[in-house]
Amino acid sequence: MSGNTPKEETPRTVISASWSRSLAAGIHPGVQAAPLVYDVADIGDARSAHPLSEMLPLLSHTVLQIADEAAHIMVITDADGHILWRDGHRDVLRHGDMIGLADGFAWSEEAVGTNGIGTALATGRPTSVYSAEHLIEVLHHWSCVGAPIIDPDTGDVLGCIDISGTTETLPPATVALVGAAARLAESHLTLRMREADERIRARHQSRLRASGLLVTPSGRVIGGERIAMPGSGAERIALAGGEQRLMLPANGDRLVLPDGRSARVESLGDAYLIMPFGVSDAPRLSLTLLGTDHPYAELDGVRVPLSLRHAEIVALLALYGRGLTAEQLSFLLYGDEGNPVTIRAEIHRLRAQLSRAVAAKPYRLVGEVEADLLSVRRALAKGDMRVVARLYQGPLLPRSEAPAVRRERDELDARVRAELLAKGSIDDLWLYAQTASGQDDFEVLERIVADTGSNDHRNVVARIRLSADV
Repeated sequence: MSGNTPKEETPRTVISASWSRSLAAGIHPGVQAAPLVYDVADIGDARSAHPLSEMLPLLSHTVLQIADEAAHIMVITDADGHILWRDGHRDVLRHGDMIGLADGFAWSEEAVGTNGIGTALATGRPTSVYSAEHLIEVLHHWSCVGAPIIDPDTGDVLGCIDISGTTETLPPATVALVGAAARLAESHLTLRMREADERIRARHQSRLRASGLLVTPSGRVIGGERIAMPGSGAERIALAGGEQRLMLPANGDRLVLPDGRSARVESLGDAYLIMPFGVSDAPRLSLTLLGTDHPYAELDGVRVPLSLRHAEIVALLALYGRGLTAEQLSFLLYGDEGNPVTIRAEIHRLRAQLSRAVAAKPYRLVGEVEADLLSVRRALAKGDMRVVARLYQGPLLPRSEAPAVRRERDELDARVRAELLAKGSIDDLWLYAQTASGQDDFEVLERIVADTGSNDHRNVVARIRLSADV
């Protein structure tokens, strides 16, 4: 503080750098307490709105008991260093009240100078500050260790977890403990982010074309193609944990991709669809026909309920990709008693619903067509039982009596059952047991009982179903 350089022991580099930042911010060593930023009436709203509120039980369970037993306190702040929660040893909490180490007070470097919270937020890594390493003198009887918590979605700092005590030093393991608690919170946030990503993908998969990208509001690419990363434009994209991230435009609906292509940006509410210009504007049709009495299509992301007859027609057109004439469709649906005139009338009504996704001469589905029926058939051909079990929700159009649909329904159900019994895992069989086809299947249930422990809920359910069939 005198401006002289010590001849023997010098401050640690992290402390020297923090003192320089703090002095440049105008912090005086005579500051007596941290400033208050939240009134009692306001801090509840700040807590409930903060992403770390859901992590509080986890962090408390990880850190609080150890902090309390060692006569320390645990402090959790937001990204600005404002204390939102604290708990721990009663005497230390009382001492903390005297210096503003309490709910609603600011502990950034700009507020109180060098300290475990503010310096950890400034450096972006776990940081310890002991005794006289604090810039302001009132903190020379304190030691603290803080670690920032990073938002896995945006990469921004969410806040800081800190252990503080009225001692000259803290146990060496404290830095590792606080850092581990921060990483644990980040891993739980990552898990929740992945679950949210899956829901977004499931909701918008039908909108995603082969050359498109599904992007979160934070710019993470969670669906679609990988983007080439030439040297130019690399500033627009980053790879973190194998993820690609785009810098979305603040205004406008256009974006230049890192590979140089221009793309259209379309808001989907909870995500963005990025479509390079020049990509075919063919219709995108998705069909849900398995295990439901209420089949439906999604045309360019818009859900279209299907009557049973229309569902039968699109199911056959999906199976016969090259198309069918009115006579062929009539025979497949009605047998020898069919009338092509009736089929033409139904196709006319169907085309009014699905517009350009149904073509004529011959009748066929056009554009990008996906159907749960086709996906299961492809998975069976590949021997991918995990996908089969996940996608097979039950028999094809259970209420249909059309000859060709009944034949496909029976064949598909038999193939799925046989392949799962021969090659499927116990998880695969359990998923199949939730369908109308498998819920009372004696052999499937016996396999589940044989391959699971008595404490496994699947074992219990399978035994109940078996006893009900006896």
